[in-house]
Amino acid sequence: MSGLTSLFYIVASILFIFGIKMLGSAETARRGNFLSSLGMLVAIVAVLLSSGMSYTWIMVGLVLGGSLGAFSARKVEMTGMPELVALFNGFGGLSSLLVAWAEEVQPAGANPIFTDSVIFAALVIGGVTFTGSLVAYGKLSGKLDGKPLLFPNQKAINVAVAALLLLLGVAYALQSGFSLPAFYLIVLLALALGVLGVLPIGGGDMPVAIALLNSFSGIAACAAGFVILNNVLIVAGAMVGASGLILTIIMCKAMNRTLGDVLFGGFGAESAGGGAEAEGEMKPITADDAYYILEAASQVIFVPGYGMAVAQAQHAVKELAALLEENGCEVSFAIHPVAGRMPGHMNVLLAEADVPYEQLAEMDDVNPLMSNTDVAVVIGANDVVNPAALEDESSPIYGMPIINVHQARTTFVLKRGQGKGFSGLVNPLFTRANTRMLYGDAKETITSLVGQFKGS
Repeated sequence: MSGLTSLFYIVASILFIFGIKMLGSAETARRGNFLSSLGMLVAIVAVLLSSGMSYTWIMVGLVLGGSLGAFSARKVEMTGMPELVALFNGFGGLSSLLVAWAEEVQPAGANPIFTDSVIFAALVIGGVTFTGSLVAYGKLSGKLDGKPLLFPNQKAINVAVAALLLLLGVAYALQSGFSLPAFYLIVLLALALGVLGVLPIGGGDMPVAIALLNSFSGIAACAAGFVILNNVLIVAGAMVGASGLILTIIMCKAMNRTLGDVLFGGFGAESAGGGAEAEGEMKPITADDAYYILEAASQVIFVPGYGMAVAQAQHAVKELAALLEENGCEVSFAIHPVAGRMPGHMNVLLAEADVPYEQLAEMDDVNPLMSNTDVAVVIGANDVVNPAALEDESSPIYGMPIINVHQARTTFVLKRGQGKGFSGLVNPLFTRANTRMLYGDAKETITSLVGQFKGS
């Protein structure tokens, strides 16, 4: 039976590898998701065929977990997807923590140093992931203030907690008189470090935090796999941990910031506002007048942001894009790597609206075309189109690559009001001579434009 189990694990690992690779493209992502799910099913069957299983408790877990997962997946709205991902990361971390806890409390005698080391790793990384993800969920869902929470000596406290955990980890691995209360102290410190680590992160940096917590959940699962000697859990956890870490690095590069700046910079805090005040006035335009400019355009680029998700405007945007194409206009969608509240947030929304994948363009591909673009339509995006990142050295986002919509012949900015947005930064784009502000709900504005085209 162990030979058959190993064969199942190999098949599951291969399906995971191909599934994750296919997630790299919107065209193959659905099949990649299916392959990964199939791999997980094969792994679960292999585990169930092992001896010594308590099938009653396993069935209870399957029914409860499966029901909650299915209910959440069906009920969650697209705007709630980032916080759902944060919760799933947290549950993954909690699972690894519980596995490590169970291994510690069972009467199995003294463990080798390596086993105690991976128990400690699963415990700490799982605990940090769990509470850090809960804080991320609170910020994303609006249950907690989305701005960074900064307090005196914050970095020193975080470093002190991490150092104390490291010392306790060495003592635990060596088992030099280690007691159960000290073990519980490790649990509490890990949970506290997760909270302390995410509190200083603002909403603008939350996509990077989500990617990092996703990586942590994978690393914790990998450590838990070593604890219970389960090969497929080691492989799957390592793949999630590595891919999440790579994504974190890519997103940091897209923001031209280090991971340390993201974790400790407090971007978005009122004290970090900075930047020069914008000169000039915002110039509003009505949907009726905007229609005539769009009707005459030969090239239009849409730049979606979190505001599009909030307004649930993606289907109306897709309809407007189709009408523009029927009018002989070339249409594309420019996606900034950190747009939205989680990695790939805008891609998911546009895919839901069946926007053709060929129309999606990355920032580096679309920027050279911007000066020849007739109209750039910014929908609920702010920092990723803020020219202060290029021009104002006093701005907190100076040096961050942006989508250069300010270079388009005309730029429409769809915005609810004249506020500075989630990060609180001044955006000089709004007062540029070629910028016109379309105030109001983005979905209603786009729907009005669609009506103008259909009535023409």
